[in-house]
Amino acid sequence: MTLRLIATGGTFDKHYNELTGVLGFSDSHLPAVISRARLTVPVALQTLPLLDSLDMQDADRQRVLEACQAADEQALVIVHGTDTMPQTAAVLGAARLGKTIVLTGAMIPYEIANSDALFNLGFACGVAQTLPAGVYVGMNGQVFAWDNVTKNRAAGVFQPL
Repeated sequence: MTLRLIATGGTFDKHYNELTGVLGFSDSHLPAVISRARLTVPVALQTLPLLDSLDMQDADRQRVLEACQAADEQALVIVHGTDTMPQTAAVLGAARLGKTIVLTGAMIPYEIANSDALFNLGFACGVAQTLPAGVYVGMNGQVFAWDNVTKNRAAGVFQPL
């Protein structure tokens, strides 16, 4: 089985600019994360334009959907910003692609100390290989169905609706 990882940006992939103090995007961290996580399953990495999920529009969600539709793999993990992850999950869930798709991300960027990025990616990769076909959000050790998840911004966690 090959696992497809799709990078879309989000906090997970933000880089800290030491000169300006701004978090922004350059290249995805996923090649380094894949190496560090020592994934032994074959991985196909696809990088879409990296965006903060608050900047995602319908056309961006359509691009994610098209990437999932075009993927030969049956297990996909999408690294996505947490603020609008449920909205993208809803687009994918409604499409009923017959694949196992897990969206994940991070509350703290990968390159910042105490980030949850590495754990969340490893968790999502594991459950993407074991869950039945469907669309899920996998964050901080929990899995949620695409149509029963919300981000609790006050607590900084995902939970059922």
